[in-house]
Amino acid sequence: MCNCNKESQNKNCLADILNTILCLQETDHSTCNASGCDKPFLGPNPSLICYNTRPINLYNCCTGTLWSFPYTIGTTSGTSSVFRVENMDGDCCTCRVLAPNTLGNSTEEPFVTTSTFITINLNCVSAIKCLADTFVSGV
Repeated sequence: MCNCNKESQNKNCLADILNTILCLQETDHSTCNASGCDKPFLGPNPSLICYNTRPINLYNCCTGTLWSFPYTIGTTSGTSSVFRVENMDGDCCTCRVLAPNTLGNSTEEPFVTTSTFITINLNCVSAIKCLADTFVSGV
């Protein structure tokens, strides 16, 4: 467990943010023509595509560096610090590692899914950075 300050830290705000992201990602996107504050989907422009992912970066609480994990897709291997929240269980967050899209239209779909999942204890996370909402195939 990473608790660099040697005193109890309240990680509820991180869990709340990640639970909100998970809720948005699990929303039924069949009403993509909605607009306004109550639109039930991610992303600013429903006329293009219904986004299904809010990619995130997670920062290590002890070093301040990005969490990065290896992945393999077919014969390609790499390391990525971009994740998709897949599940929350208390202070533990399970994420899928997302890889850069090197094929197809990387403007519309900048990431592809991997079969690599990680579970991180939020006590080891100091900050979350949300990247632009996007569509990711295979989720």
